[in-house]
Amino acid sequence: MLEPIRHALDFQRIVLASVSPRRSEILHTVGLNFEIMPSLFEEDLDPRKFQSHGDYAVETAYRKVLDVSERLSNDPNPPDIIIGADTVVSLDGKIYGKPEDAKMAYKFLEQLSGRQHTVHTGVVIKTKEATIKFFESTNVQMAYLAEDVIRGYIRTKEPLDKAGGYGIQGFGGSLIEKIDGDFYNVIGLPLYSFCKHLRWLYDDKLKRIELSKTIGAETHQSENGDHSEK
Repeated sequence: MLEPIRHALDFQRIVLASVSPRRSEILHTVGLNFEIMPSLFEEDLDPRKFQSHGDYAVETAYRKVLDVSERLSNDPNPPDIIIGADTVVSLDGKIYGKPEDAKMAYKFLEQLSGRQHTVHTGVVIKTKEATIKFFESTNVQMAYLAEDVIRGYIRTKEPLDKAGGYGIQGFGGSLIEKIDGDFYNVIGLPLYSFCKHLRWLYDDKLKRIELSKTIGAETHQSENGDHSEK
């Protein structure tokens, strides 16, 4: 996906506004060279003020990017690309973030057990000329979890730094029956959507093709008139 713009990306200073090892691994899989600068944003937004949990995740990711951008604004070599992301687990209108302790992790897993929940990841890509924001959603069906399974999983300590109290890429993968959507999105960064948007920012040929399609569609509609019923 990124090979047509590899020549441009290789000369860009790319900063990931996250210390998540999962996001770093995902970006490494597509050959991106980047540095890590964790955001200092407190992530204290109120989810109730947003139309959806996806929008909430996007705004949180955007605040992370803005924090890093401001801190690097006077750098002699400012970044060309800043990437931010935020992942939340959603069920019955409630957001499940990272559990504070083993007791909270148990409660999360008990409530998710045997049910389908949704993982939203908000992503922001900021360049010197533009900022793209989007989110991806994936439905996850968790198996029924007996008490000994939950307690055994918590003893691995994996749930304590994961949204929703589980990591699908680790031991937690054995708790998931199936997913509907992007697997990487559940890990923390929707790989296809991310690459698609990044390529659009740097691929002038792709922009011209999309623009010509838009103009062509508008011209066709104008020539044929509006045939909708009044």
